[in-house]
Amino acid sequence: MKKISLKSVLTLIIAIVAVNVFAQCSNDKNKTTVKASAVQPGGDIIDIAASNDSFSTLVAAVQAADLVDALKGDGPFTVFAPTNDAFDKLPDGTVATLLKPENKDQLAAVLTYHVVSGSLDSGAVVNAIKAGNGKANVTTLNGGTLTAMMQDGGVVLKDANGNISKVVTVDIKGTNGVIHVIDTVVLP
Repeated sequence: MKKISLKSVLTLIIAIVAVNVFAQCSNDKNKTTVKASAVQPGGDIIDIAASNDSFSTLVAAVQAADLVDALKGDGPFTVFAPTNDAFDKLPDGTVATLLKPENKDQLAAVLTYHVVSGSLDSGAVVNAIKAGNGKANVTTLNGGTLTAMMQDGGVVLKDANGNISKVVTVDIKGTNGVIHVIDTVVLP
């Protein structure tokens, strides 16, 4: 019989606790949630986003910014994916303006602010927050910083402007990374 080490048991317990902490993020009735089971499994992060109507604005924006090929690449990537409702929170006309061809660079900057190089599952994010005494800074593909922290029993991201976005669904795994769903667009 194979022995199970104390380290293995502790790692498993920490992982279970981390997933439960993230899961609490989706218990708020005023938030949009995307159930991981509603997302088609398999494929890369673009395929996964395209398979769920809750990400149609995000997918249209990625296409307009010519980022599809980059995000279909090997990665791995961690994407903090805003839902359609998150985009709807932006001031009227913002999305339409960003989608114009002349604003492609600005749109790309906003979108790449939602992407981190490497695959950070929920456990890794929570562990980084704990190791950072309550905060973890992650560098995005556009060179900006997002600050992850715990708030009201769940994980939130603070953007460069001090705005807060709640992580509402975690660990949607793709072939080239992981998606965590957020309820507010973060801005560089």
